[in-house]
Amino acid sequence: MVLLIFGLVLFCYWPALRGAILWDDPAHVPRPELQSWQGLGRIWTDVRATQQYYPVLFSAFWIEHRLWGDNTLGYHLVNVVFHTLSCCLFALLLRRLWQPARTGEPPIVPAGAEWFAAVLFAVHPVCVESVAWITEQKNTLSLVFYLLAGLAYLDFAERRRGKSYALATLLFLCALGSKTVTVTLPVALLIVLWWKQGGLKWRRDIVPLLPWFLFSLTSGLLTSWIERHIIGADVVVFDLSFVQRLLLSGRVLWFYLAKLAWPTGLNFFYPKWDVAGEAAGWTGYLLAAVAVTVGLWARRRRWPGALAAWLVYGAGLFPVLGFFKVFFFGFTYVNDHFQYLPAIGLLAVAAAGGAMVLTKVPRALRIAGVACGVGVIGVLAVASHRQSRLYRDNETLARTTIAANPAAWMAHEILATTVAKDPARRAEAMAEFQEVIRLKPDYPDAHVGLGVELARLPGRRDEAIAEFERTIELSPYYPEAHNNLALILSTQPGRLPDVLAHYEAALRARPDYPEAHANLADLLAKSPDRLPEAMAHYQEALRLRPAFVAVHCRLAFLLSRLPGKQDEALAHYAEALRLAPDFIDAHNGLAMTYVMMGRPAEARREWETVLRLDPRQESVRRNLRRLDEMEGR
Repeated sequence: MVLLIFGLVLFCYWPALRGAILWDDPAHVPRPELQSWQGLGRIWTDVRATQQYYPVLFSAFWIEHRLWGDNTLGYHLVNVVFHTLSCCLFALLLRRLWQPARTGEPPIVPAGAEWFAAVLFAVHPVCVESVAWITEQKNTLSLVFYLLAGLAYLDFAERRRGKSYALATLLFLCALGSKTVTVTLPVALLIVLWWKQGGLKWRRDIVPLLPWFLFSLTSGLLTSWIERHIIGADVVVFDLSFVQRLLLSGRVLWFYLAKLAWPTGLNFFYPKWDVAGEAAGWTGYLLAAVAVTVGLWARRRRWPGALAAWLVYGAGLFPVLGFFKVFFFGFTYVNDHFQYLPAIGLLAVAAAGGAMVLTKVPRALRIAGVACGVGVIGVLAVASHRQSRLYRDNETLARTTIAANPAAWMAHEILATTVAKDPARRAEAMAEFQEVIRLKPDYPDAHVGLGVELARLPGRRDEAIAEFERTIELSPYYPEAHNNLALILSTQPGRLPDVLAHYEAALRARPDYPEAHANLADLLAKSPDRLPEAMAHYQEALRLRPAFVAVHCRLAFLLSRLPGKQDEALAHYAEALRLAPDFIDAHNGLAMTYVMMGRPAEARREWETVLRLDPRQESVRRNLRRLDEMEGR
């Protein structure tokens, strides 16, 4: 069965395996300054080092980057493996839960149903966003730890072994360190134990989970603080009243149920509802959810499993029902990856219910039922295969999203930043940035993007300055806006104080911003009395990004002109050429340093290399002629 599930998952996600880096992936695949051992330490000790404080997740990304660098195939295969592993652990967990209370009794659910539930989860299209998107390794990895922790805790609940409890706690902490949504595990365990045992006891069932609730509370508060103060949920998510949040929760719950039951019309960014204008009409959703809960509670003695699954599903969705500010709510209140974990509860009930019905019907109907189940799996697998094609690259994903939801301003932003990488499509990029600003006038990233494109055009720098200044009005601590504005102002006479102020503002907002350190160093290096400061900023840029080739060259240039520092200059040029063997500036600078050191033969070799790389370098030909004159040729 494991091989079958792996094969099905591989089929579902085959189109995405070679998918490119998508929208939020660069914030998860380790940045250059986090790729060292020191960077790994920062992942654990600095809550601002990564987009979210998930040290287990980002350590996994760190290891993966060590193994295959920026090759996306590796990350996608890891997601496929984690998803397959979760499906198998899900089946093992259900087998344990569906075992009879006493030996010799038939299982609570017919054998084999657990694997059908696992296969349903393996191929369901609502899982595509979590498995096909590298960023959502937080989902696939955290679910592995979640299920392992659940299995270990059930072993403890049955045998009361301290080793099982310690292992379960460690695995739960790993789950929290991968994604905070796993805070719901202690609640899910209590619900499952209530169903399995027919009730709960304080000392036996609740006391052992009290530390887990404390871990969950701490993790939830930390994540909420990060979402609001670092990621920016306070900026992009509007405040809602308690009544509005309550009504929104009912709407969200039934939206997810509908997509789980009938997974069509899936989208990366669903239309964002106008809660203030629409919430009054959502009372029915909330009442329906309450009615289902009350009805299942009234029938709990007959259908305890259905009530347990419903409660586990609701508990799993609770963090994203609208009661808390989540950054993604700035784009949409619902998203497929939010129900990756909660979905397993209802899929288990669907598989169990189908299996139990089949045991009570004639053999012919049983065969037809099995064939129908196989057909459902086939249809879902084909749908997931088609859905995963959207995750090949940013442009495909963005255009598909916009086609279904033209008001998806973040999809326009993704498309704009993607096409901006091609100089021939600059006009298209600017049009997309302007569309983002039309849809979301207070979104600072779009103003920065438009400003960057305007700055590249002759005669449009004043417009670029206006866009960067507008960004700073919207977000005073936006480091890229300050850095880009400083770059433009540095070309205007008499603006030195403003330029310095913006670079310093960029570094106050983001001290680990290597480009700002390098640009400030370039400016300081023009003043002989500030060379030590310039060199300090160059060195800090290299500490943050050891592979910053241009900075190696700039620092080497300064060092080459200081007494006794030529050897250090040579070392930086050598490192630049190790990183970029065809970097002409490094060869040129190295040649000049050799000349100053009285080593013309080595200088000649470097300049000859430059001419092989670019025969149009007339200044290099002149330098070679001067060497000939110096050597009497």
